[in-house]
Amino acid sequence: MRLPACIKMVEVGPRDGLQNEALPVPVAVKVALIDRLTAAGLKAIESGSFVSPKWVPQMAATAEVMAAITRKPGVSYPVLTPNMQGLEAALAVKVDEVAVFAAASETFSRKNINCSIAESLDRFVPVVDRARAEGLRVRGYVSCVLGCPYEGVITPAAVVEVAGRLARMGCYEVSLGDTVGVGTPAQAQAMIEAVAARLPVEMLAAHFHDTYGQALANLLAVMQKGVAVLDSSVAGLGGCPYAKGAAGNVASEDVLYMLNGLGLETGVDLDRLIEAGTFISTTLNRPTGSKVARARSEQSR
Repeated sequence: MRLPACIKMVEVGPRDGLQNEALPVPVAVKVALIDRLTAAGLKAIESGSFVSPKWVPQMAATAEVMAAITRKPGVSYPVLTPNMQGLEAALAVKVDEVAVFAAASETFSRKNINCSIAESLDRFVPVVDRARAEGLRVRGYVSCVLGCPYEGVITPAAVVEVAGRLARMGCYEVSLGDTVGVGTPAQAQAMIEAVAARLPVEMLAAHFHDTYGQALANLLAVMQKGVAVLDSSVAGLGGCPYAKGAAGNVASEDVLYMLNGLGLETGVDLDRLIEAGTFISTTLNRPTGSKVARARSEQSR
């Protein structure tokens, strides 16, 4: 089984995970979580989103969070910036990386961001241009790459089109998201093969939710196709407000345990990652979504 020698883990819990929390999470808690994730050795920690508080109230204090975290050299703390207003806010707090997001499903795009796929991509062009002119790296996200809550199966060709547009406008990396968590390994590999025929596989990242319990299997499947960047969420935080029943992202602790078992280098410390997950789960007064963390907890009793 041929796999990449090194894997980059992208932690999305502080943004993609916490944005789905109904009750406000204090700035101090978000800062403490991000600092713990930094201490665990993660090199990319998605830390917030400059979107309208009307749509995502949990992210309203992103500027305060970015001002308070302890940034470590060599670690990136990207934020989502869907429009020029968001980008200006990100520039004000001196971020080094931003992200834009589109969908492979036309219906999901209209439900999620109230515009068509083509309109969303057109809106991102000036954002990406300005960000790159300011020296920022820009990551692109594609939602619903393996299925849509409204349209069902999504064809690989639809994913290829959106990923290609994001790459052409200047995104250095494109994260391919199974937002609903319905994909299986064969589907995931077929999708990656299709996109990799257009873009270098080194540009691609996998962002898989675990609704049907397939996320780890899907990650291993796409790693076999050369994908070396994996998105995950500490304690399995998250979900999707526009995809009913969608579980959180695959837990970072579970992904790391699998990668360690495969002998792959990540630079991330499992014990410290579990501690970060325990911290946020305790704060939110809920069990962790990580099977590894739960197993470790039971063994220590």
